[in-house]
Amino acid sequence: MKKFIVFIITFILVVSVSGCKNKKEDESFKYWNESKSLTALTQYVKDVTDEKSDHFIPVEDRVAVFDMDGTLCGELFPTYIEYLLLEYRVLDDSSYTCTDEDTIATANLIRETGRGSFPSDMALRHAYAQAKAFEGMEINEFQNYVKNFLKRSAAGFNNLTYAKSFYLPMLEVLSFLQSNSFITYIVSGSDRYICRAAACEITNVPANQVIGMDVKLEATNQGETDGLDYQFKDNDVILRTDELLIKNLKMNKVFQIAQEIGKQPVLAFGNSSGDLSMELYTITNNKYQSLAFMLIADDETRDYGNTEKANKLKENWEGYGFNVISMKDDFKTIYGYDVTKTE
Repeated sequence: MKKFIVFIITFILVVSVSGCKNKKEDESFKYWNESKSLTALTQYVKDVTDEKSDHFIPVEDRVAVFDMDGTLCGELFPTYIEYLLLEYRVLDDSSYTCTDEDTIATANLIRETGRGSFPSDMALRHAYAQAKAFEGMEINEFQNYVKNFLKRSAAGFNNLTYAKSFYLPMLEVLSFLQSNSFITYIVSGSDRYICRAAACEITNVPANQVIGMDVKLEATNQGETDGLDYQFKDNDVILRTDELLIKNLKMNKVFQIAQEIGKQPVLAFGNSSGDLSMELYTITNNKYQSLAFMLIADDETRDYGNTEKANKLKENWEGYGFNVISMKDDFKTIYGYDVTKTE
């Protein structure tokens, strides 16, 4: 009888612990539906964080990289946040003046973003225009400018600001990986300082783990003097210039990861051709078990997705061996249950 009582108590404890574990896992992903891609991720993390597993990855090598626009936050209302920021700066900000030529060029550039597909030179044209629009601004001043812009209501939605336009299910993925000792990086085509202003607080990714487009910086009194010949002065601050250093897209993402992180990632999350090289770099000839995920914008009810385009991308991404995340099927909510489209 005593053995039977011990058995019953042990059984209850095991069931209780198991129930708590399941509840904890469910709470980690309350914004997700049952999903093949999510299952692949959670099983992968369980495997590579198990010291007894043949696929165990040491903490220092658990590097996960995330694109930002379209992967962590919205880009379809009607375009990337940094494009909307440039539009506001040049066309709407009364404190800023520029030439008629720059105004017309920016207006034309923004107009093209609403056509559903970008010309091949669009990314660079925008990068040069943005560098010029914020030339001479101190970097902290620039980040505050961005944060103030992000407080604006997001076009095309009710109950949503640009600051809150992050995909709640993807924030759960970030938190899940961080809680399992993964080092999470944002690797974006957008300006590094825009990404820092928009994402660092809401994602818990520190500023030194944000990689993006870069412009050359200079000190207030530096002028044309090369950095090798200039010494920082007590009244200097760091300013943005109009000189573009790198547009962090496509293969440039791989180069930046190699230079700034110094390790091959084991997880990659993206959504577009601009992320393709980063995804392939992550899963090609990796000494560790690795996975790549691509998110497709196929939700036309809760967001401004394009099902036809998304289905073609899904087929393409699966052909590369990527795990595909469907916003329509996998996400219980995108931005929150109270957020609705206006169009």
